[in-house]
Amino acid sequence: MLVVCAALQVRATEAIDAGLLKSFEARTNRDGSGKALLYRLFKPPNYDAAQKYPLVLILHGAAGAGADNQKQFAGGNRVPPAFFAAATNQARHPCFVLMPQCPRSDHWGGGSLLHPGEPSETTRLTLAVVESLQREFSLDPRRLYLVGVSMGGGGVWDLIARYPKMFAAAIPICAVGDTDKAKLVTKIPIWCFHGDHDQLVDVDYARTMIAAIRKAGGNPRYTEYPGVGHNSYVKAFAESELAPWLFSQKLPTPPAPAEHRTAK
Repeated sequence: MLVVCAALQVRATEAIDAGLLKSFEARTNRDGSGKALLYRLFKPPNYDAAQKYPLVLILHGAAGAGADNQKQFAGGNRVPPAFFAAATNQARHPCFVLMPQCPRSDHWGGGSLLHPGEPSETTRLTLAVVESLQREFSLDPRRLYLVGVSMGGGGVWDLIARYPKMFAAAIPICAVGDTDKAKLVTKIPIWCFHGDHDQLVDVDYARTMIAAIRKAGGNPRYTEYPGVGHNSYVKAFAESELAPWLFSQKLPTPPAPAEHRTAK
C-alpha cells in the first residue's frame, strides 16, 4: 500500500480544460450520516429516458485528489473523461460518464488500517452515487464500466476483486494490483495498459498481475508500450479498438441491487 499511496499519481501540470469541465455537471452527494462526495457527471446529448445508457465510472490519479470538484480533470487525468465525452465517441457510443473526486485524506479501493477488509470511505460513497444515478436516469445495469489511471487504476483492481459481478468491463492503466486476488477477476473482461519505462509504477506490477490472472484461468488483454513512461494512458486512449471493445461488453444478467454492499 505504501507504493500505491506514494507513487501512483498523474502529474497535474497542465491547466484544466474549461470547456471539458463545463460539459460535466458539478454535483454533491451526501449519505445518511452527512458524508459528502464531490463528483461531476456527463450526460449524453439528446438523452432519451426511453433508452438504456451505459455508465462509465472513471477513477482519477492521485494528483486529482482534492476538494474543489475540478482537479480530477487536471493534467493527465483529463485524458479519460475527454475521450468518453468527445462528440465522436458520443455519436457512436452515447454514455454517461461519472468522475468523482477523492479527497487528499483518502484513496480509492481498500479500507483503513482499522477496517482493511472494507472499501475506503470514498469508494463506498462513489458506489452509493452509482446506485443513486441508476434511480435518477435510464441506465443499463448490465453496462457499468470501470476505468482508472495510476492510483485510480489501483482502485479498479481493488473494486473488481471486491465486486466481480458488478462491472461489465474494466480498464486499469499504469497501476498496481493484488496478485493474491487474481482468481476473483478471471471472468471479467479486462484490458490493462502500461509503459515499460514507467518510473512511478514499475511495469512488473502489470506483468505479474496479468500473469496471475491468466494462470488462474482468466483471459485479460494486456498492452505494453515500449519506451513509454507513466503517461501510457495517452496511447491507451488512442487505441482504435478501445471504445468498440469496451462498449461491446455486457453482463449476462443485471447485478443484484445490493451487490456493492454485500460482495467481499
